[in-house]
Amino acid sequence: MSDPAETTDSTDTSDSDGSADVAETVRMTGAEEPTGVAGGSEPPPSADLTDQVPLDIDAASDLVDRLVENVEAVIVGKHDAVEHVVITLLARGHLLVEDVPGVGKTTLAKAVARSVDASFKRVQFTPDLLPSDVTGVNVFNQRTDEFDFRPGPVFANVVLGDEINRAPPKTQSALLEAMEEGQVTTDGVTRRLPNPFCVIATQNDVEPGRTYELPVAEIDRFTKKIRLGYPDVREEASILGRTAGDHPIDAVEPVATVKDVRRARATVADVDVSEPVRTYVARLAEHTRREATLGVSPRGSLALVRTAQARAVLDGRGYVIPDDVQTEARTVLAHRIRTDSGAAEGDEIVSEALDRVPVE
Repeated sequence: MSDPAETTDSTDTSDSDGSADVAETVRMTGAEEPTGVAGGSEPPPSADLTDQVPLDIDAASDLVDRLVENVEAVIVGKHDAVEHVVITLLARGHLLVEDVPGVGKTTLAKAVARSVDASFKRVQFTPDLLPSDVTGVNVFNQRTDEFDFRPGPVFANVVLGDEINRAPPKTQSALLEAMEEGQVTTDGVTRRLPNPFCVIATQNDVEPGRTYELPVAEIDRFTKKIRLGYPDVREEASILGRTAGDHPIDAVEPVATVKDVRRARATVADVDVSEPVRTYVARLAEHTRREATLGVSPRGSLALVRTAQARAVLDGRGYVIPDDVQTEARTVLAHRIRTDSGAAEGDEIVSEALDRVPVE
C-alpha cells in the first residue's frame, strides 16, 4: 500500500527489500526518532531539562505575537482563526476545522509548522485508509531477519488529518491514543511522539452522504473546533495578488523553535487559575449537562482552563480572568455538546450558559 502521508520534504522512505532505516527516515523528515518501550512502560524523559524551563510572561507573549504575525503573512483576514491555532498549540491541544474545501486549512497548518521550524506531515483520510497507515507498521527486514518499525505520518510535530470524516471510525480511532497520551502502541511496543505534537484535523461538511460521523470519544479529544469561512471580496483580492507567482507558504521562515514552544507551554501551565475562576468553569460545564443530552465532560472543562491560560499569556498576564474563559468557551465547548435534535445547538447552549452563569 502506498504511503498516505505528504511531508514538507520529498523524502522517499521505501527500501528495495521492503525494509526502512527508522532513524534515517525520521531524521530526514524532521521528526524525532520514535522511542520504543515494550510492555506499555513509559520511555525515559528527554535529557534536555532546559526544555522544561518556562519563558517569562513577556517573552511568551512576544512569542505568540510573532507566531500570529508570521502565519497571518500567509492566511489573510483570519486573525481569530490564527490565534485559535496558536492557543491550541500552546495549550497542548488539538484542533478540528470544519469547513468547505479550498479555504486554506492545509496552508494554515503548514504555516504554523514552518513558523516554529517543526516537522509537518499530512494524511489524506479515505475510506480505504488503514489504522497502520496512520500510526506505522512493522516491516520485515530481509538483511537482518528482524522486523523494523516504519513510523507513520503521526510521527511529526504538526499532523494535518485532511477530511478525517471520510475514513471509517476504526481508522479515525487510530489517532485517539496519540492525541490523548502523545504516544503510539503497535504490537505491544509503545513509542513516544515528537514534542510538541499537535493534530489539526479537517472535516468536510458539504457531502454528508459520503462521510462518517466522528465518534464522540474522538470529538472530545479535540481542544477546539473552528471554521475558517470564505474571505470577503477585499481579502480574496489580496489572496489572488499574493499567489500570482510563488505560493506565499514558500516564503514563510521560522520565527521560533520547537524548544521555544515547549518552554512557552511550560509558561502556560504555570499561569495562575484562582478558585473562583475554576468554579466558574465547572458551573458552565454543569449548565451544559442540564440542558443537553450529552454535556461538556471534565476533559472539556480542563481544555477550557488550559486555553484560558494560553489566552492570558497572549494578553501578557500570569493569571486567568473570567474574560479569558468567556473568549475561549464557544470554540472549546460547543462541539462536545449533543442534543436530541443534533449538535447544531451546541453554540446556543454555550451562549446561554455564558449569559446565565454568574461570575463570582
